[in-house]
Amino acid sequence: MARLPSSVLFACTFNAIRSPMAEALLRHLHGRRIYVESVGVRSAEIDPFAVAAMDEIGIDLRRHRSKTFDELEDTSFDLVVSLSPEAQHSAVELTRTMSCEVEFWPVLDPTAVEGSREETLEAYRRVRDHLRRRILERFPLSPGAGGLG
Repeated sequence: MARLPSSVLFACTFNAIRSPMAEALLRHLHGRRIYVESVGVRSAEIDPFAVAAMDEIGIDLRRHRSKTFDELEDTSFDLVVSLSPEAQHSAVELTRTMSCEVEFWPVLDPTAVEGSREETLEAYRRVRDHLRRRILERFPLSPGAGGLG
């Protein structure tokens, strides 16, 4: 198994949907083995559909407080994963002064989907499930580790 980074920062545009989902999923899967945070280029309140989609798998996002790159107290991450083009630009800027990897995982913004409440929620579920798959591929669980089955 590849060596896991000790710290990961997920970044998206508003730190209200994609990056908080990714942060919570990685924390749920790996617990304290990996320090994880999330930020946005700008901040916004946590999206209620993101909360609902994560509730379905037993992860609570209600306490998430959005923050921006400028509000990071610690910038010594091993890996920055950007989930939107705007965040990728900010991540590259951040890493000009620090030594870490940057990966770009373009993830659909579920707010772009129009339709009924159920159709909207389904778009958020797809984002959640996509992030979970990418996280498990990039940060595999060791044999016998807990997490989402």
